[in-house]
Amino acid sequence: MPALELHQVSKVFGTGHTMVEAMKTTDFTAEHGELIGVVGPSGSGKSTFLTIAGGLQTPSHGDVVINGYTLTTFKEKKRSRIRLNEIGFVLQSSNLVPFLTVDQQMQLLDKVKGKNLSSDKLREVYQSLGIENLRNTYPSELSGGEQQRAAIAKALYSDPSILLADEPTASLDTNRAFEVMEMFHDLTKKRNKTTIVVTHDTRLLDYFDKVYTITDGEIHLEQQKAVNH
Repeated sequence: MPALELHQVSKVFGTGHTMVEAMKTTDFTAEHGELIGVVGPSGSGKSTFLTIAGGLQTPSHGDVVINGYTLTTFKEKKRSRIRLNEIGFVLQSSNLVPFLTVDQQMQLLDKVKGKNLSSDKLREVYQSLGIENLRNTYPSELSGGEQQRAAIAKALYSDPSILLADEPTASLDTNRAFEVMEMFHDLTKKRNKTTIVVTHDTRLLDYFDKVYTITDGEIHLEQQKAVNH
């Protein structure tokens, strides 16, 4: 069973002369153990694609299926539960709670969801992101890059089966960007996760099993290599 499927999905905003087709009719499949890149310029529909794939937005037409669950047939409460259990988001804004330290961000997740990473695994994530010394730090005390790394740790902590990342390396220098992609790669392959990275960062393309381009809401497979599980 694929981790993620989009069947004839489209998204339209507005009506009449104000109508914008943010995502044209799309079929898309992501398997377990795949690291996928979606590349396109600003305004191309990358973020719309990602938020629909993750169930944050509902499509105007079509179905989104996550690990066999057809999200579009469920009420919001059940969609929220599936998102919480199955999907980790790394969004452009760091998505951190401003009055909680880095560690407290994780503890908040413990209150709403079980089966998160063990303390040892979390420590490994902190170390790989270079933020192990920032555990007791508030978001306002972090640089933009540090906030992004804390947000990545938060997404990984819930141990999702699908990781959706929106420009995760935008505020990182080249070395740290490569380290983050190495971590995404290892997580995807060693733990059989599905990771989709929306980016315009061409430095990252060699990491992906598949690269899709998206232009004016239309998505196409550009390159593909064999997946090594």
